[in-house]
Amino acid sequence: MGRMDDLLNGLRACAEPTRLRILALVARGMFCVMEFTEILGQSQPRLSRHLRLLGEAGLLERTREGANVWFSLPDTHTLPGSLARAILARLPEDDPVLAADRRQAARVLAERARVATETFQKRGADWDEMRALELPAEKVEAALLNLLPDMMGRLLDIGTGTGRMLELLAPRISAGIGVDASRSMLALARARLSRPGLDHCLVRLADMYRLPLPDAGFDHVVLQMVLHYAEDPEAALREAVRALKPGGTLVIIDLAAHTNTDAMTRLAHRWPGFADADIARMLGACVSTPHAVSVTGPLDVRLWSATRL
Repeated sequence: MGRMDDLLNGLRACAEPTRLRILALVARGMFCVMEFTEILGQSQPRLSRHLRLLGEAGLLERTREGANVWFSLPDTHTLPGSLARAILARLPEDDPVLAADRRQAARVLAERARVATETFQKRGADWDEMRALELPAEKVEAALLNLLPDMMGRLLDIGTGTGRMLELLAPRISAGIGVDASRSMLALARARLSRPGLDHCLVRLADMYRLPLPDAGFDHVVLQMVLHYAEDPEAALREAVRALKPGGTLVIIDLAAHTNTDAMTRLAHRWPGFADADIARMLGACVSTPHAVSVTGPLDVRLWSATRL
């Protein structure tokens, strides 16, 4: 009866929505409790209870590292490990809740990699991914300024990070909003934007797939070094276009398609850059044919601009 009891305990532990979501997440890698709270939007005490029940059933393994405890799937050769994988194999890939969890997990993994970089630890609020990748940030910014008019109206900066884009474009805009799903990055952005002359710029917590903003509210929308982290870049672009006024300009700054696996691993990139055809396909017929400008470097950077029709 031992194996039967283990099987029943495992099935009982899985038979709850949040615990199934947790298992689906750890199938992608190790997470700690605080990361689960960010991804699932639930309190730490509640999630700790779910994690304890899954652990008692043998469906999760705990690994302590300093103050953190990391959770992962058990070995596939164990009964709980094989049971967990059998259940996960039957979860629908197109389930909207699980899809949203995957998007949030991709962001959390990217932030984890970003915070771990030496550049971030040294520079803090001045951290910039292009500098972390030793890309020509000044040349990219100059190319962006050449693309945009002197008077821009209202600007939306999606994935604002430390707020550098708002700071750069502040002299040209009447108002700017930066959104990011990372509270730690928003804290750095608010510190940057507290300087004189930047009081018309603000930042707020938001999911780029579900912006809490009205349709057609901005003259310009910018996404800088965002899409290669996105679980679903096409959905992110659809939401960006939704927020843009007809006749307004969308600017995407991201890596050109590349084969540098080290850069992808070090900063947890989801995509190896994008080709022009990728961007055109994802934007679809709602905007004009994207115009592309290239800035060469260790990894080439592309600036795509398009007008909402």
